[in-house]
Amino acid sequence: MEEEFYRIKRLPPYVIAEVNAMRHAARVEGRDIIDLGMGNPDLPPPPHVIDKLCEVARKPDAHGYSQSKGIPGLRKAQANYYERRFGVDLDPESEVVVTLGSKEGLATLASAITAPGDTILAPNPSYPIHTFGFIIAGASIRSVPTTPDEKYWDALEKAMHFTVPRPTILIVNYPSNPTAETVDLAFYERLVAWAKENKVWILSDLAYSELYYDGNPTPSILQVPGAKDVAVEFTSLSKTYSMAGWRMGFAVGNKQLIAALTRVKSYIDYGAFTPIQAAACAALNGPQDIVDTNRELYHKRRDVMIEAFGRAGWDIPPPKASMFAWAPLPPELAHMGSLQFSKELLTEAEVAVAPGVGYGEDGEGYVRIAMVENEQRLRQAARNVKRYLQSKGVNRAAA
Repeated sequence: MEEEFYRIKRLPPYVIAEVNAMRHAARVEGRDIIDLGMGNPDLPPPPHVIDKLCEVARKPDAHGYSQSKGIPGLRKAQANYYERRFGVDLDPESEVVVTLGSKEGLATLASAITAPGDTILAPNPSYPIHTFGFIIAGASIRSVPTTPDEKYWDALEKAMHFTVPRPTILIVNYPSNPTAETVDLAFYERLVAWAKENKVWILSDLAYSELYYDGNPTPSILQVPGAKDVAVEFTSLSKTYSMAGWRMGFAVGNKQLIAALTRVKSYIDYGAFTPIQAAACAALNGPQDIVDTNRELYHKRRDVMIEAFGRAGWDIPPPKASMFAWAPLPPELAHMGSLQFSKELLTEAEVAVAPGVGYGEDGEGYVRIAMVENEQRLRQAARNVKRYLQSKGVNRAAA
């Protein structure tokens, strides 16, 4: 018998899990670790959403199997969201499916539309499911940059000319996790035209659609006329409404891709718990002031973190969107690499961050910092970082 299964052998060690295990061990020892590693919101959902969850959960008939593709009211609520936010018209029956978070949706669609040996274009660095969902399905990955500049388009053209077999799917993720890069609608217009010319499906991950700063709302690829011919888009309630543990997401767009995802899901699950789906309806249909409140809060945290870490001697570019900062290692410590730097920051400064190499080889030299602690804790993290940097001979802190 083989010692390892085929798909398990294709998965490399998950280096982010290594840092997570160290963080857990430190907390078991009683150490006060400031966790800026995992993008796990520290805020609660709106009260009316929790109230709806409890209300429906008390109903005797709410505890049976639900609908794999999502209850009709929730699919309609998501279609209404796209209409009011992006001006995009969606058919709740054929162009919307509810997923168990965007992560599950991406992985399920990968298994639905990927054949062993297919080539998939995915950003590097990228959120792990963007590559490993397809690797698990048997595909090969060809990396393209995350930077939406001419290097990106050159990489796409080279991939189509020199890859055998020709790529069939392109993953895009803006605002990007982990790099927080953003794009405008003109980028998507060019991308849709490229996809149609090259007969490539586009899978867009728009998990951070509502966490944008400096007055620049993030667009949807589906705003481009004809985009539904080639694209589906994934969104999530995790960050917008602080519902990460509820595992509520959506795929919307191209009917053929939505049908494939829906069919495979029907063999795998019966959908999320009905009271959770009902509460998700309340989130999408109810008062939306929580969306602006959360955006303003993360914006303030961003400014506090950039200022405090800068005074500590670590200059970090301010992200335009998302709940993450993509931070280059201090130049004096760049030789350490992102994994070793993250480990030392955890053990010596009691601050957890995610090593950039965990998001792909092009993430080396960076760490991802999640803005999931309050302003007081962010300032404490900066003080800890300052002491650590000074212990390593980095003395660029502001007076």
